Amino acid sequence: MSRTQPRGVPTVAQVALIGLFVTALVTAQLTASKVLAFELPVALPVTGAQLALPGAALAYALTFLASDCYTELYGRRAGQVVVNVGFVLNFVVLALVWSTIAAPAAPTSVDPGAFETALGSSTNIVIGSLLAYVVSQNWDVIVFHRIREYTGPEKLWLRNIASTASSQAIDTVIFVTVAFAVAPAVLGVGGVLKPDLLLSLIVGQYLLKLAIALLDTPVVYAIVSLVRSREGGPAEDASTA
Repeated sequence: MSRTQPRGVPTVAQVALIGLFVTALVTAQLTASKVLAFELPVALPVTGAQLALPGAALAYALTFLASDCYTELYGRRAGQVVVNVGFVLNFVVLALVWSTIAAPAAPTSVDPGAFETALGSSTNIVIGSLLAYVVSQNWDVIVFHRIREYTGPEKLWLRNIASTASSQAIDTVIFVTVAFAVAPAVLGVGGVLKPDLLLSLIVGQYLLKLAIALLDTPVVYAIVSLVRSREGGPAEDASTA
């Protein structure tokens, strides 16, 4: 808590980090259906010379940055509250989007079909992304805090990289497997990708996510240092139990 902050009043940093988390989460939900392709200077064994990943990759990576900063500053319980409330808010976003799609369009509106295509993620994508989210984000918070228990307040870089890298691996495997194999097979909606295509998509997404996890470490350090310089020391043990 800030030395001058009234009791019970959230700090600017708390509001900003939660705002970043929710903003990135909503953006990821709305952009997941677009598949991006990046050409590589060299061909990799599994993916070849092209990385394929959903348009939500960057936005979703920001949710891990925000949750890591929040957990480091305010403790595991606080971090898990943000993650799980964010999970519930995913359904609010979906309800608002689909109710807008279902509502009648005015003659001057954008094409309803194009609107639905752009914002109406398929059922398979939604199921895969939500399941991957709730598992990987909670894993991220737990691992981050467990490493902190062993290392103390030092080695923030280790907590950030290890928790994000492992949680992103879990997220990628669950999302791709459920969205492009399990859900289509069970629901009978969409096609089931072949195993080699699934593996290529998993590897391609994870390589980019891992690169982001490595690159965002200095940003996490900067945010945590700035907030602590204004609010005081690290979260107390009681708040992180």
